Amino acid sequence: MSEGTNFDYLFKVVLIGDSGVGKSNRTLGAALLSRFTRNEFNLESKSTIGVEFATRSLNVDGKNIKAQIWDTAGQERYRAITSAYYRGAVGALLVYDISKHATYVNVTRWLKELRDHADSNIVIMLVGNKSDLKHLRAVPTDEAKSFAAENGLSFIETSALDASNVEGAFQTILTDIYRIVSAKSLEQSADPIKPPTGDSITVQPSVDTSATQKSNCC
Repeated sequence: MSEGTNFDYLFKVVLIGDSGVGKSNRTLGAALLSRFTRNEFNLESKSTIGVEFATRSLNVDGKNIKAQIWDTAGQERYRAITSAYYRGAVGALLVYDISKHATYVNVTRWLKELRDHADSNIVIMLVGNKSDLKHLRAVPTDEAKSFAAENGLSFIETSALDASNVEGAFQTILTDIYRIVSAKSLEQSADPIKPPTGDSITVQPSVDTSATQKSNCC
């Protein structure tokens, strides 16, 4: 088996958020993608019309997880790809710039788009990027934490520049996804009505204690 196919799970994670400023039309998440995947692990990069993804494998609870991280260059320009972009995604990093309040305000719009187009069970993490720009901070950490808690999101601040918490952000969301998937697999394997393909399940008869008590009654 080749290195590229030697994994236990493949999880698609999308990056969403406002585009960066300057000449580049890349999203805020693009730098996170580059930072996370620039390492000695299995790495592939592909570009299509406005979409880029890279992969990296890492260990979660003893399992080899291959993360396929998707990002768009100026997603606002490619509305037609929205449904395809979100299809099959099990996780999302919703990224804003802590030094630009407008990017944080737009998080609400991005979250709505995510809820409208992605799977209802998708795991979402709110990410305040550029934490190295503390002197330019425009979004208080506590405010973003409260927003995340109110909307059922996990939260972290990162810096793609100095690599702060980038590894932790991806490790956390992939661990959350894996544990949810594992829990669902266990639930399905414990369900006598829907046994996993190829597995047999022995169902023990339940004991009605009330009936037993009545039979012993005088």
